[in-house]
Order: sequence, then structure tokens, then C-alpha cells
Amino acid sequence: MNEPMVRTAPATINAADFFERARSRLRFDVPPALHNQDIVPTSGDAGTDRMLEIVAREQPIRAAAVLIPVVAHPEPTVLLTLRASHLSDHAGQIAFPGGKIDPADASPRDAALREAWEEVGLDRNFIDPIGYLDVYGTAFGFRILPTLARVSPGFALNLSRDEVDDAFEVPLAFLMNPLNHQLHSKEFRGMERFYYAMPYGGYYIWGATAGILRLLYERIFLP
Repeated sequence: MNEPMVRTAPATINAADFFERARSRLRFDVPPALHNQDIVPTSGDAGTDRMLEIVAREQPIRAAAVLIPVVAHPEPTVLLTLRASHLSDHAGQIAFPGGKIDPADASPRDAALREAWEEVGLDRNFIDPIGYLDVYGTAFGFRILPTLARVSPGFALNLSRDEVDDAFEVPLAFLMNPLNHQLHSKEFRGMERFYYAMPYGGYYIWGATAGILRLLYERIFLP
């Protein structure tokens, strides 16, 4: 099912109110599902979750960390990347800065900050981490722990062309408006997979990135 793009004028989001709300709801307690192989993380889609259960029987589900960088403009934005077109996995897709957690990383938060520096040159001095969301599972065998962070404006990026082709900002109000959370589907491994998509301008935000944004909306804005 591919629903038509919803054309709506999202309500504005005040940066101070958003970050205050986020700090009251998020912590840095690492969820057991990040490292416990007996726990199969979920995505919110039954088809994807079934595929992840199959993958979990075949191989360990790898731990990864991503940064959700919310830039504290008066009307905040989310910094996203366009993965390099030559990559073997997820080439040309919209993503958060992030990747696999290395043994040298002190925490998932540190892994996310390291990846943000390596991929787009986002200096840690501009980043104020707020807390973790829940672990998000993907059908490709990753358990992803997102770190939400407040990013002060004024940073300069230095893109690693080995990993990303572009970095851009999308209004947080657009991404947090449930009217813009389209539900798409396609067949994958013989199963119908449903996933969120949030097309914005010429960018097609979908899959794990859109799913994590939906998770952010549910954690911060739903009762």
C-alpha cells in the first residue's frame, strides 16, 4: 500500500519545549536488547519482525548506534545524511550518522558521536546528548540504539565522501507530524513488508530512518 503524500503545514515546534520534554522522557540506561542475543528487537512492523526472527536464528544480530542530531534553531531541524552511491549496502539512502559499535567505544552514545565525526565532521563540542530511544531492529540483522542529541547551530561539516554524498536538514515539525508518516509496502523474501516513509522535497526518507523518527515521535509526543 502506497499512500499519497500528505500535503500539510506542520505545526511549529519550539526548540526549548522539545528539548525539555525529551530530557524528561529519555535516559542513558542501555536497553538489554542491544547486546542480549536472546532478545530479538522489534521494528513495529510484523513482517519485518518475522524476518528478523529468521535472521536471528541464522546469525547474531549486530549492535549499532546512530545519532539523531536535532539542531536547535528557533524552529529545530534534524540533520540527515545521504549515503554514498558506491556503497555496497543501502547506497543512496537517507540515514542518520551512525554505524556498528566498536569494542573501543565506551558506550553506544560514544559510538554515535564517533560516527558523526567520521561521516560528516560534526564536532562533539556542538553536541549535547540527551538520551537513548528504544532499540530498533532491522530485517538486515542490526539492532540499532539511537541517541537523541541537541546540536548547537554554527557547526561546519566536513563530509567523508567514502561514506556520504550529502548532508541536509529537515524541519523537526515536519518529521514529527503524524500526518506525514506514510505507510508503504513491498515484498521482501516472500513476505509483505510495511514501512514508514516521509518524503520531503526531493528526499525519500524511509525504512529504518523513518521508523526511528516514528519511534522518536511516539516517545516524545504520545502520552
